[in-house]
Amino acid sequence: MQESPSSDNNAAAVAAAMQCLDAFMAAWNAQDIKALEETMNFPHVRLNRANALTISARGEVTQDTFDKLNRDAPSLQGWHHSGWDKRDIVAVSTNKVHVQTRFVRYRADGSVLSTFDSLYIVTEENGHWGVRFRSSFAP
Repeated sequence: MQESPSSDNNAAAVAAAMQCLDAFMAAWNAQDIKALEETMNFPHVRLNRANALTISARGEVTQDTFDKLNRDAPSLQGWHHSGWDKRDIVAVSTNKVHVQTRFVRYRADGSVLSTFDSLYIVTEENGHWGVRFRSSFAP
């Protein structure tokens, strides 16, 4: 049974998930690998248009992760930073939150480069909130 996003019992879970997503985006924009891994639970799975990427443990994210995106994804040419356009809670329990998001990739001048809808699943494991799964149509 899906629990209500508005349940008082789940308010702490929603707040923790949103804080985790804020930290994830800040680490992503800074290309800070250590901080990014701190926002993940493992194995961490990213599903895009055609592939599933599994990061099994800390230490598997490398600078090449960012370099490859910048090199291989046309929608990232000119990318400066990203931001959340919307985040809607679609399912929540005390230790797992599903968040339907829309993120925007921006150029340095603030103009929009691209926008993608996505689903993030944030989990609490051993007292740590982290992104366990994310799915989008972004390359």
